[in-house]
Amino acid sequence: MKKTPLLIIISLLCLHASSQRLHIGLFGGLSAYNGDLTEKIFPRKLTNGAIGITASYELSDQFMIRSGLTYAVVGGADRYNKSADLVSRNLSFESSITELSFTGEFYLRNLYEFKMSPYAFAGLAVYRFNPYTYDGSGQRVFLKPLSTEGQGIAGYTTKPYSLTQLAIPFGGGIKYAINNNLRIGLELGMRKLFTDFLDDVSGNYADETDLINARGALAAEMAYRGDDAAGGSLAYPAKGSQRGSPKYKDVYYFSGLHLTYRLNAGAGTNPLRMNRNGCPVNIY
Repeated sequence: MKKTPLLIIISLLCLHASSQRLHIGLFGGLSAYNGDLTEKIFPRKLTNGAIGITASYELSDQFMIRSGLTYAVVGGADRYNKSADLVSRNLSFESSITELSFTGEFYLRNLYEFKMSPYAFAGLAVYRFNPYTYDGSGQRVFLKPLSTEGQGIAGYTTKPYSLTQLAIPFGGGIKYAINNNLRIGLELGMRKLFTDFLDDVSGNYADETDLINARGALAAEMAYRGDDAAGGSLAYPAKGSQRGSPKYKDVYYFSGLHLTYRLNAGAGTNPLRMNRNGCPVNIY
């Protein structure tokens, strides 16, 4: 019985030490995608916003594990491309993205000893997307149910794509220690995807009649938009002619500021340069 208070004290100290390793954060910045409907990185008219929350845990002074929940919007449109062939194709899409990620972060320098450090991260993410476009009257039209390239239609080998997928997030940045507990970083993060249908464009045109019979007239209308473009052909492309390129998978990416705060840092300590246990360190 005499050992019970001691065990309680030790347990509380361990919990306190563990909480000192936990950082919560906010991320805000820009989002964009690269695929069949864009030609540039962060195209001016197609770049949107991203916002997220994070929780990070210190395994050591220079290595963290981080979880994050991020919401963003990405899009692409042929009308903003320079290539005449792409402009006349006249396809476009937008999609919201909700991503849950788990990554490891490695810091080149110890931020309890130095004010600034480069860092890199990589891990695994699961995300949800749902590409859509707008018809001639401005109504939103979701693209997956239309099977614009014959996905899931008899006689076509292209399979329907899943709206929930895995991705590999990776990237890096530079982080600045405002004080012992508050840090801000500027980072760029890429997502390697395992689908080429983030934008609903990948391979070849399906036959117009096949689309109409299987999915309705709207499917054919959204599969080919060249007849709405200045200089575009009024004739629907032949079955099997190139619509996109499956050679490379789509990617999406974020860039922005990541602000973090370390919980339960300990009262009465100098907030400027203390290690996570509240002991002074040499910053020189």
